[in-house]
Amino acid sequence: MSRTHFYHLCSQHTGKKVKITCRDGKVHTGRITRVTRDHVWIRPAGFLGGFGYGFYGWYGYGYGYPVALAAIAGFALASAFFLW
Repeated sequence: MSRTHFYHLCSQHTGKKVKITCRDGKVHTGRITRVTRDHVWIRPAGFLGGFGYGFYGWYGYGYGYPVALAAIAGFALASAFFLW
């Protein structure tokens, strides 16, 4: 699937909990907070108080961390698989 396809898919699910699998096998689980033409920003699940990697500093407050749209191989709504 193309980067454009994943851009629209991620845009439709902004604010929802998702599980994203990258082409290199890495799995990212969390809430989509922002989508740009090149990246989807994930706020990882399980933070106490909402602070952690990417929450205050390099990537900006509240966005999480970026995952390149070109690297995405799979996408699933996490609520279908996880209770968190």
